[in-house]
Amino acid sequence: MNFKNILVKKNSYLAQITINRPKKLNALNKATIEELHSAFKEIEEDKTIKVIVLIGSGEKAFVAGADISEFAHFSVEEGGKLARIGQEMLFNFVENLSTPVIAAINGFALGGGLELAMACHFRIASVNAKMGLPEVSLGVIPGYGGTQRLPQLVGKGKAMEMIMTAGMITADEAKDYGLVNHVTSQEELLPLAEKIASKIARNSSVAISAAIRAVNANFEDGVNGFNVEIDEFGDSFGTDDFKEGTTAFLEKRKPKFN
Repeated sequence: MNFKNILVKKNSYLAQITINRPKKLNALNKATIEELHSAFKEIEEDKTIKVIVLIGSGEKAFVAGADISEFAHFSVEEGGKLARIGQEMLFNFVENLSTPVIAAINGFALGGGLELAMACHFRIASVNAKMGLPEVSLGVIPGYGGTQRLPQLVGKGKAMEMIMTAGMITADEAKDYGLVNHVTSQEELLPLAEKIASKIARNSSVAISAAIRAVNANFEDGVNGFNVEIDEFGDSFGTDDFKEGTTAFLEKRKPKFN
């Protein structure tokens, strides 16, 4: 599939999606959101891919925000529709993928950019990365899940401060707050992502998908995450991966998962 705003590269078990709008600091517009949805959907259906890494092009930005020029004159109804469609098409879609997604934050991750990173399963960052939700400085609030995912990751108080001040935090601060898992140099960011991806790829993709569903269930209204875990745990016993994993353990060899 050919894209105008993103690049997709596959190598063995790993897929890399690069948001490629360097002149706009990789800002998210409608077309980019649609292309990202298509790319994630296509990769999700490719069972040879075990991990996805998401990064921005260049050295300045992961995603510097949404493309404000597209919605500056929207009505109330249009604004609500923008948020709902965006959340369903991309942000919630990414969060609920069964293929793990690592956000490699290689610069500014602001507004919709930070919201996209937070929708990924976890995040790593380069030392020059800056993160924030500046929406209130524009008279609006985060609309792509930022008010929900940021408190889940950093706690209510810190999330309130970040949102209300519209300020940016450094990569090291983000690590201290639990927003990112690792901080490294710009040059080592992708190698680190690939190293983590290789560790993930050794394990059962079927079990990892079940674990993603179980973890996400804890944050769904009206859903008992413990019950989802019990069901997913039980279902694991009926999979080929469970048979291979337990047999390999008993035979003192490394498992060979599909």
